[in-house]
Amino acid sequence: MPSPSFSTAERPVVIGHRGASGHAVENSLEAFRIAASPGHPGSCHGVELDLQTTLDGEFVVHHDPALATGELIAATPLSRVCATRLADGSPVPTLAAALAVLARLEVFVEAKTLPPAADAALLALLHAYGPDRSSVHAFDHRVIARLHRADPGLRVGVLSRSYPVDPVQQVRDAGAAMLWQEAYLIDAPLVVACHDAGIALIAWTVNEAAEAQRLAELGVDGLCGNWPARLRNSGRGP
Repeated sequence: MPSPSFSTAERPVVIGHRGASGHAVENSLEAFRIAASPGHPGSCHGVELDLQTTLDGEFVVHHDPALATGELIAATPLSRVCATRLADGSPVPTLAAALAVLARLEVFVEAKTLPPAADAALLALLHAYGPDRSSVHAFDHRVIARLHRADPGLRVGVLSRSYPVDPVQQVRDAGAAMLWQEAYLIDAPLVVACHDAGIALIAWTVNEAAEAQRLAELGVDGLCGNWPARLRNSGRGP
């Protein structure tokens, strides 16, 4: 089994993309509640969510850097961010609120914005949630390298939508042990290279059952998509 190990022995791990976003507004508390509801078609092993940092150094869950009002989250205090409503009428959730809803699920935090001054607070929050059930990944591999230096025990990964000549090296350079790879670029040599290096490979975003089956047969460690039931039906899920 490639490192790091996940809390479930099932492979591939079924990960709700921004929560169970095929069933509710992405990155909403409702999308997270569904993902954490056993027996619901949107239930899954874990959830991927997007982290933004507010002007006053607080953490909220939102994909885009700007709110629906056009205000940049990084330039807006928490009170005003949380006063903004999502498409379902609910407020933009804080990371703490999302973690409370997700309870014992694996949580994969994509760091969209994370200034260095906020590192310690994020690490403390994730440590309180459970270091064995939380991890951070990002397109900005410098953020991941920084977090790894601050807390070598934190599970970290890098995001990639390209296929470098040496895909493993980009993971090693950041001190990471997970590669989040855009699904269409995943092939057998990449799976073998990652596993030989002790790197877990997670495919995103997978929304079709046939693609989930292809990736499961290749041996990926995780499938991240909007409709978890389609991923479970790959034949290697729970």
